[in-house]
Amino acid sequence: MDSTIDLATRVGQTLKAKGLLLATAESCTGGGIAHAITEIAGSSEWFDCGFVTYSNASKNELLDISEALIAQHGAVSEEIAGAMAEGAVANSSSDLAVSTTGIAGPGGAVPGKPVGTVCFGWRVGDKTYTERLVFKGDRQQVRAQTVDHALKGLLKLLAD
Repeated sequence: MDSTIDLATRVGQTLKAKGLLLATAESCTGGGIAHAITEIAGSSEWFDCGFVTYSNASKNELLDISEALIAQHGAVSEEIAGAMAEGAVANSSSDLAVSTTGIAGPGGAVPGKPVGTVCFGWRVGDKTYTERLVFKGDRQQVRAQTVDHALKGLLKLLAD
């Protein structure tokens, strides 16, 4: 099984080879994806920036996500994850982005969205992809699994 650093290294090698810049838009991971990426020496060649938009207001202000969209779907939704990835690309010099929004716990669960629910967004070219998963474990384990899945998703999309 790949470690987070191994995944981030592979993402970086692929982005560098393709001449692409990445941005992140993170809520539940609190910058964990950007942290993993910047652990890699030379990441400035392929990492543009990271947005940590933990509050709904910051999602609106920094990523141009309307309050109405958040009210309609909730901050933890595929719709918001997709909009976060799109907003990260639109508000940076990046070519692609990954986003996360979720409920890492121990509290915060709502009907239909248990603790461990995480929504992902990836924006590559003119396409946006989203996914919703429910991870098991405590807060730290949910966040670590989320970072790894986000990086694996990038690798999958970059391979296509």
